Amino acid sequence: MNIAVIGTGYVGLVTATCFAETGNHVVGVDINAEKVASLKAGHVPIFEPGLEPLFARSLRQGRLRFTTELEEGTEGAELVFLALPTPPQEDGSADLSYVLGVARQLGPMITQGRHLTVVNKSTVPVGTGALVAQALAEGAVGTFDVVSNPEFLREGVAVEDFMKPDRVVIGASSEAAAEVMRKLYAPYVRGGAPILVMDVPSAELTKYAANAFLATKITFMNEVAAICERVGADVDMVRRGIGTDARIGKKFLFAGTGYGGSCFPKDVRALATTAREAGAPFRIIEAVLDVNDAQRTILVDKMLARYGSLEGKTIAVWGLAFKPNTDDTREAPALYTIQRLQSLGAKVRAFDPEAMPAVAALLGAHFSSKEGSITPDRPDKIENGSRLTLCDNEYDTVQGADALAILTEWAPFRVPDFERMKQLLINPHIFDGRNLYEPAAMEGQGFVYESIGRRVVEA
Repeated sequence: MNIAVIGTGYVGLVTATCFAETGNHVVGVDINAEKVASLKAGHVPIFEPGLEPLFARSLRQGRLRFTTELEEGTEGAELVFLALPTPPQEDGSADLSYVLGVARQLGPMITQGRHLTVVNKSTVPVGTGALVAQALAEGAVGTFDVVSNPEFLREGVAVEDFMKPDRVVIGASSEAAAEVMRKLYAPYVRGGAPILVMDVPSAELTKYAANAFLATKITFMNEVAAICERVGADVDMVRRGIGTDARIGKKFLFAGTGYGGSCFPKDVRALATTAREAGAPFRIIEAVLDVNDAQRTILVDKMLARYGSLEGKTIAVWGLAFKPNTDDTREAPALYTIQRLQSLGAKVRAFDPEAMPAVAALLGAHFSSKEGSITPDRPDKIENGSRLTLCDNEYDTVQGADALAILTEWAPFRVPDFERMKQLLINPHIFDGRNLYEPAAMEGQGFVYESIGRRVVEA
């Protein structure tokens, strides 16, 4: 098939590359000329395991190309996927200006005798399909279908999720559109995964409901962890005890410093806003939002309880991305933790295997290797004039630090050299926001070890 993917962000680039991998001819369209030039040159702008070889092969073999021109990119296309940003507005609702703006531009390109299937791949609230149809109709002369096809990609395993989905959700208002989508996804569901065809509003709500439910599972376990700390229970034991119940399942039950990323935070807020506007307030989700806001900086609370004050202290941070195997720092608990540490007078030394350039860019600064100490150009991001030092490796961060905070569960952090760490730290204190180590294994190591929902190990 001939496919255009509008927007080459995380979802758009993975979508375009994976469609091209199965023989489709795909054009990625983006208004960022610099980004498009980089993509044409073969550079993948995000870190996502498995994406680069597929991207390089399809680009080399001519199945994947890029342009800044919408008309050029959609010429001859049978399907146009909208993979555009839908950032949260101040009230939590999704900003649809990018989606509807492109739809209005597409309308006049649906000329007499042409039929186009326009697919919402962006995460959008219920009713967006109808709004896109209205925007297209303003300029269309030919015919079109609007389809909802929400993505369920997990960063770090997005390519695998796309190529071998556990289900494909299609919201279509006509059988013809549904059949086009079934044909497109047939190569990806040969293992028996279902293609679920439903009405457009149901497909739109499915995406939000799925993310909100998973966010609720995470938040539920964080609340359980808080109880565990007060009654002497171990949240990992509780997790195993309930996770083996087939009705509950094992996934998304790990206690920690809350959820982050590009999806859960904005999707949960958007669902809460949609529910309020519909006159059916989602009280569970409102509580999830409140709990997660506090959970993101829970390690700072633990430090304050132990030290009383963080003024003048240096805290080492392992992990900046919101999860391992990605360089995505959007809504990462580490960033909230760092900002709060700095507001309390602490200095921070940080390391992440992939996300440090992204953090430097976010702060309006430049990252350079070998302890690139950065002073942001945006002082609103850094309080009290504190500095953030980005280090070459995890051991450089702990040198001369008063304590270590673990905020992302990268594999290299799982089996560190504890003796080396103890020599480098001023105080052998570890605050583990991802429960990487077993308290029993930390006994006798000479560390004060505090984690989430488990007993404290004293040196």
